[in-house]
Amino acid sequence: MGHPPLEFSDCYSDSPDFRERLKCYENELEKTNKFLKDVIKDGNNVINAIKEYSLGVQKFSQTLQSFQFDFIGDTLTDDEMNIGESTAALNLIGLVLSVQNACDLLIKPLEKFRKEQIGFTKERRKKFEKESEKYYSQLDKHMNLSSKKKETQLHEADELLDKEHQAFYESSVEYVYQIQQVQDRKKFDVVEPVLAFLQSILTLNNLTVEMTQDFLPYKQELQLSLQNTRNHFESTREEMEELMKRMKGSAQICIRHSQQATMEGYLYVQEKWALGVSWIKYYCKYFKDNKQFIMMPVEQKTGTKQTTAHLTLKSCVRRKTDSTDKRFCFDIETNERCSPVLLQAISEVNRKQWMEAMDGKEPIYHSPIQKQAEMDLNDIGFKFVRKCINFVETKGLTQEGVYRTVGSNIQVQKLLNAFFDPKCPADVDFNSTDMDIKTITSALKFYLRSLSEPLMTYSLHGELILAAKSENLDYRLGAVHSLVYKLPERNREMLELLIKHLVSVCSHSSENLMTVSNMGVIFGPTLMRAEEETVAAMLDIKFQNIVMEILIEGYSKIFKGPPEETILPPIPPPRVTPRRRQPITISKRPPRLYPSLQPPVFERK
Repeated sequence: MGHPPLEFSDCYSDSPDFRERLKCYENELEKTNKFLKDVIKDGNNVINAIKEYSLGVQKFSQTLQSFQFDFIGDTLTDDEMNIGESTAALNLIGLVLSVQNACDLLIKPLEKFRKEQIGFTKERRKKFEKESEKYYSQLDKHMNLSSKKKETQLHEADELLDKEHQAFYESSVEYVYQIQQVQDRKKFDVVEPVLAFLQSILTLNNLTVEMTQDFLPYKQELQLSLQNTRNHFESTREEMEELMKRMKGSAQICIRHSQQATMEGYLYVQEKWALGVSWIKYYCKYFKDNKQFIMMPVEQKTGTKQTTAHLTLKSCVRRKTDSTDKRFCFDIETNERCSPVLLQAISEVNRKQWMEAMDGKEPIYHSPIQKQAEMDLNDIGFKFVRKCINFVETKGLTQEGVYRTVGSNIQVQKLLNAFFDPKCPADVDFNSTDMDIKTITSALKFYLRSLSEPLMTYSLHGELILAAKSENLDYRLGAVHSLVYKLPERNREMLELLIKHLVSVCSHSSENLMTVSNMGVIFGPTLMRAEEETVAAMLDIKFQNIVMEILIEGYSKIFKGPPEETILPPIPPPRVTPRRRQPITISKRPPRLYPSLQPPVFERK
């Protein structure tokens, strides 16, 4: 089981659970760093051993060359001449027993990965830890400020805390982004140099032809997997980078609560002891459905052992400013405690959020949400898609990079505005000189991405991703087949129209270079989208791509008609023994066959 993704929104709440997950990534990073050190050390030993071996062979060959046989008589036979020249000929052996550019193949790429990826991640970690210490130190001081201080002093203190929190939040987002990126990159940045080095040893040291031939199919399959993984990484990286930038710029509204908690975050709780009163920091969660309020201690008080408290909320009331020396306070009454619990939020905004969640007496504040322009899956939309498909199939099926290359944004917007103009919709001539393949394909993708709900719908997104994650290929196809017929009729009609077209495009992949895998990368995020934009959703993009591949490769079966059973096929049983990761080995294995795609042939309706 892999590590759960780190959400950028979790950087804002900075919960203990988030820190525990982050610690798992840090431990994995240290393991990777140690592993790379060992690989580089052992790789250098192998290279030095091969060099010593090569020098020994060359020295042996030179010794043979320097020796000459004396002969008796004035003439040698042909056999004697061949024997006499043999020592010089054997000198050629030394020419093939060296590993050319071994350091360039193995050591330098791994050292570069350690320096540029792991080293940079450690720098981000240092910055994160420094900003974390500064912020929490400032927060503790801030919470102790008396509400009776001058308004200007309190305002300056609030601004300073906001500044420290923003710096901490940005460093946390950058660190989370980087530590997840390095975990993904190592899949190919580490394996590729090792694979190239092994190939070099096989080739340059002239091992048996049988061993080399056994290694070749495995090498080719592994190279394909590495390239696909790199493609998935690049497409995901761009999405995550954009999400990171947006999150950094909207720190105040990017709170995401885990496991359906209505509200969560740090609160200071007043606790009375025999010798006085103290304020203890807790990480708190509130679940509105059952009114459960959970307080998890963050700092243990000396001489006591604090445990997590589970309380049931009865009411929430704002504490008047003149009734306590502390700021941002509110009381809650619970079933489990006879007296109210006095809580201190970290800011006025934070207090209002807690009180709103608990149905307290503070007014509720809503932030205006700007709704983006959306497209509809209506008759005009169908007409637009059909015209785009007809244009591409008439003029662009063999064009290299069709759907991958991007058209001018100005031309795309011009086409969409004209076609969907409510005054004269669909009144656009696709054969005008302004139209080219890139503009048409970009406009088609933009339309599909801009639907008010993705074509594959939010409700089926999770089931489709789950189907793509199955290791059983027959189950994948059967599950996707069944789920397609759970789509609304209009959505399924549009999907069939589009997938039929993509099959035609892929059937010309020898000319346009657009394979099924390439189409999956392009149309996975276009037709599928999680309802909530999170890092976990970004990491599932690669499985969205696989769903598209299943639809294209299984087009003739899926859209021939609904499956015989209206329910999903049974989930394949789990493995009796866990799958073991296979090392890179020289082994005989049957080649992997990929069926060629043919464009579908159907009667015109």
